[in-house]
Amino acid sequence: MHSFKVAVVLALAATLAVAGLIAQAQRGQPAGRFGGTASVENGWTATTAEAAQERASSQPSRPPGGRPLEGFPGRWGARGPRGGGFSSLGSSPLAKDAAEKQILETAARVTPFSNVPMEDGRMIRLLTEAIGAKEAVEIGTSTGYSGLWLALALRNTGGRLTTFEIDPGRAAEARQNFRKAGVEGIVTVVEGDAHQTIKKLRGPIDIVFIDADKEGYRDYLEKLLPLLRPGGLILAHNVSGRGENPEYVEAVTTNPQLETLLVTSQMAITLKKR
Repeated sequence: MHSFKVAVVLALAATLAVAGLIAQAQRGQPAGRFGGTASVENGWTATTAEAAQERASSQPSRPPGGRPLEGFPGRWGARGPRGGGFSSLGSSPLAKDAAEKQILETAARVTPFSNVPMEDGRMIRLLTEAIGAKEAVEIGTSTGYSGLWLALALRNTGGRLTTFEIDPGRAAEARQNFRKAGVEGIVTVVEGDAHQTIKKLRGPIDIVFIDADKEGYRDYLEKLLPLLRPGGLILAHNVSGRGENPEYVEAVTTNPQLETLLVTSQMAITLKKR
């Protein structure tokens, strides 16, 4: 069963990479560090300045074969949705049942404040559900947008989310959004400095999503990695180049117990090997 789950996750990552390459080919663009899947060891050579120049030159456009997605944070740019190196072929999420519809509708109304793009949210849900996660941890709740995507998966796996937010106002808004979505029963919002509050966590943890203070990523990794089960995943947002977060990148690429890929232009996925 464990081997099957790993195979599913790897297949999903490969599918996302292929989708990004196809989208680039349709636009006549070569595959690069801001599109498709890059090996962390070989593909993270961009500097922060280069990344900024690349993004600044991108102009909004429509996705190939579709229209811009509406009602969710994020927009389409020259290389797909902003913040993503792949596309969903122009489709919007389809609710399987009334409960899923309620979560998606709530997500569409979340106040965008340092939230992930919709495409990254969909990937978070996809990976969380694919590995059958029971215990999920999020560092950086913000207003609850990414937490709702985690909840979409956890309601199907019978899992729970513990999410950490330092700002009381955003934590309160996130709790309200979780109530509106009907998932407050499976989500615990912890206020305070996560560098301190995560010390109270106990393992095993199945999946971790980090989207908080960038200089703190390595500290979060060091505290949570011992609690992550073998075969578990760590997703780190806003890691688009070795120069942007060298300490974290070094930590996840020099540890032989880890396997890391940059699956979108700013999402690093790390597997804790079995």
